[in-house]
Amino acid sequence: MGNRQKKIWLSVLILLLFLVVSFFVLFPIYYIIMASFKPSQELFRHGLDLRIIPASMSLDNYKLVLFDKDSYYLYWYRNSLVICALFTVASLFLSSLVGYGLGAYNFKGRNLIFVLVLVVMMMPLEILMLPLYKLIVDMRIINTYAGVILPFVVSPIAIFFFRQYVGGISKDFMDAGRIDGCTEFGIFFRIMMPLMKPAFGAMAILLAMQNWNSLIWPLIVLRTNNMFTLPIGLASLLSPYGNNYDMLIAGAVLAIIPIVIVFLFNQRSFISGLTAGGVKG
Repeated sequence: MGNRQKKIWLSVLILLLFLVVSFFVLFPIYYIIMASFKPSQELFRHGLDLRIIPASMSLDNYKLVLFDKDSYYLYWYRNSLVICALFTVASLFLSSLVGYGLGAYNFKGRNLIFVLVLVVMMMPLEILMLPLYKLIVDMRIINTYAGVILPFVVSPIAIFFFRQYVGGISKDFMDAGRIDGCTEFGIFFRIMMPLMKPAFGAMAILLAMQNWNSLIWPLIVLRTNNMFTLPIGLASLLSPYGNNYDMLIAGAVLAIIPIVIVFLFNQRSFISGLTAGGVKG
């Protein structure tokens, strides 16, 4: 068997492998989309039924979620969108500044600061919850967007990633900016930020997903039903007194849309950003 045939067979095997992986990844999504068009009684009666039966499918679940007078789903959706957008933009800006400073400048204590960032990154949320809760109580931002966003707006993971990415960019760009009379902030905003675009794209996806799916901290901070985010609101539909699967499944399908949109807009930057950020340390 020649080298050309070996490459062809290897390509076929890799393609088959990815098809199998894609099936297992997309199967739950396909199932939940199909289930969202059926009444919950139908799901319990027939179980895992992937057949498309037009007679048993309708938009009633979505009408219940979006237009029922007792539904808070649109409030939850709005809260999640606002919190996610504010958190992602603020976290990208602040984390990129810190990561850029650690990666582009040599100063006393730089390595110590980077070690502290790594320590915070490895620290579980459960250790930080009590002091953070006391802090936001003292700041009087309980049951507010700020209470959800501020404690985690500077992300250690994003700082680490931006620091690694900046380490792979030539410092000649910075020197050229200084020669042209740019300030240090001007160098960052005018020269380095465009070069860091793949890193911003990759981190935008990861930070948005992290915030969109966050449950524990918003559950601690938010108190009233109209301030809940989607994960809290959907979880509240399951209770010892009854489970509203009609709203839960349709609401879960609609909750996928924003993250899919974020990924589609940043998919090119995602791969190139992760690759470039992981090459040089």
